[in-house]
Amino acid sequence: VEYASEFRYRNVIIDSNTIIIAISQSGETADTLAAIRKAKELGAITLGICNVVGSTISRETDAGIFTHTGPEIGVASTKAFTAQLTILIMLAIKLGRKKGVSKERGKNLIDALRHIDQDVTSILKISDEVKKVAKKTWKSDNFLYLGRGINFPVALEGALKLKEISYIHAEGYPAAEMKHGPIALIDENMPVVFIAPQDESFSKILSNIEEVKARKGFIITITDKVNTSLESLSNFILTIPNTHKHVFPITCSIILQMLAYELAVYRDC
Repeated sequence: VEYASEFRYRNVIIDSNTIIIAISQSGETADTLAAIRKAKELGAITLGICNVVGSTISRETDAGIFTHTGPEIGVASTKAFTAQLTILIMLAIKLGRKKGVSKERGKNLIDALRHIDQDVTSILKISDEVKKVAKKTWKSDNFLYLGRGINFPVALEGALKLKEISYIHAEGYPAAEMKHGPIALIDENMPVVFIAPQDESFSKILSNIEEVKARKGFIITITDKVNTSLESLSNFILTIPNTHKHVFPITCSIILQMLAYELAVYRDC
């Protein structure tokens, strides 16, 4: 994964055997467009994932996929993000099938995607719980979002949305890296949002939660299954439907977007 703004200024090692996938809501992002042009000069195949039909990126790439999420209404662009994740999963399945991934494995993932509308409906129904978290934390000046593995980028999304619409400083971090910096800032005034699905990483994230608890941090846990350990450590738990581990980042992003929204409302943004 590359930042287009950094990629275009580096001596990148790509050639005609490289595929560059450019992701843009508008299809007009200047840095992304410059990165595509650089990649094409080096002989790479370019693929665009964007929302706007007829945009510059859709015209200049060799091939692409439209997200078809409708016009962008606000800067937070929540629907663009979840649509992009969905398309990346579908692309991964398609490539996986070409590379020999079992039909059953692909079907499990597709079934989880097909169920996502019901999952989102369930998440929207717990808005009162999200409001309780917002009511307790809206005066905070800083938030920390922590996730492991595939959910680290989800922590980044949560922090980004908070900054964009409620104007609270927030950082997303890999949970295991917390001890290299952020842990020094944790006290009772610092809400820490943990992304803690009950998967193979759960025991590790639980130990990270315990470290924050030891420093009196205010713990908000997002999980798909509550247990006694989480209940004893967390100030608030937001439970979302259980789903495939690769679909969890989409449903988790939605609850994080809701939290940013409710905080923005309490702050009168």
